[in-house]
Amino acid sequence: MQQAKAVAKTVRIAPRKARLVIDLIRGKEVGEAFAILAHTNRAASPNVEKVLKSAVSNAEHNYELDAENLYISEAFVNEGVTLKRFRPRAQGRASAINKRTSHITVVVSEKKEG
Repeated sequence: MQQAKAVAKTVRIAPRKARLVIDLIRGKEVGEAFAILAHTNRAASPNVEKVLKSAVSNAEHNYELDAENLYISEAFVNEGVTLKRFRPRAQGRASAINKRTSHITVVVSEKKEG
């Protein structure tokens, strides 16, 4: 079974927020997943859609798979590097702000005939 994969690294959105979107499309057919992402009002949706589009393009171009028969076999979000920033607080103190990043991975496979 052929698989095609796409990864977006260091996407500037918290993994916890990106996972909410990824969970909506895991296991779905590609056309249905694009429809779900187009109508999901979350900040991570455009980033996930971009990775999915790349995975489908990789499948068509590199492995000559038919885009109509593809489904999302794997989709996950890992934590990327954290940008650490500080905010001034009262009495000369500072508090930390963690700007989290994500690594978004989408793997598409061809459906088995039959």
